[in-house]
Amino acid sequence: MEALSQALQPYKELVGNVAGIVTVLQMFSGAFVCNDIRRKGSSDGFSPMPFIGGCGLTILFLQHALLMNDPAMINANVVGFAISVVYSTFFYLYTPRQSKGDFWKQLGMAGALTAAMIGYAQIENPAVVEDRFGMIITVLMLMLIGQPLFGLPEIIRKKSTEGLPFAMILSGTVVGCMWLLYGIILNNTFVILQNLAAISLSGVQLALFVIYPSKDSKKKKQ
Repeated sequence: MEALSQALQPYKELVGNVAGIVTVLQMFSGAFVCNDIRRKGSSDGFSPMPFIGGCGLTILFLQHALLMNDPAMINANVVGFAISVVYSTFFYLYTPRQSKGDFWKQLGMAGALTAAMIGYAQIENPAVVEDRFGMIITVLMLMLIGQPLFGLPEIIRKKSTEGLPFAMILSGTVVGCMWLLYGIILNNTFVILQNLAAISLSGVQLALFVIYPSKDSKKKKQ
């Protein structure tokens, strides 16, 4: 791995910039989900966690990028946070009144967890904080990416992937591949493992779109 990293060093800045650009572009894939919500007239049936979790994770990845002193990651996560805030606000505006309490509950939990992790990064031993913080946010990232799979029983029952953010999953896979390459160049184990795991989880979700249609089969029969 070290030999490959050394061989790719001349392309570090290029790959980092491309990874940052595709990350920002991937953030705009959430617009497809927002458009589906707009057409439906309600966020009912959609989870706010991809957007709320996106706000929290971009803050945590920004903190990790600051620890690594990596400009490409810093820029990507600053823009990513701003876009996630816009999406979360849009989701809230389309959330039915009876569900707004759940939205605020999830937002509060995500905010508290994010604040706790930032606090940890400030008090941890500087010699180990980068690796340990990287491990923590890797687990959190995988939980967020894999969150749609918690609804797998319902997907199987309905034989439909309706409600899963296909554009976000597909674009996330592309982004994961780019950051994996960047992680190899950095020879950073956590960046490599983060993105290998992310690509694997996204691949499982993409496979669901092959197995099941995007619309509820029962609705098609009516």
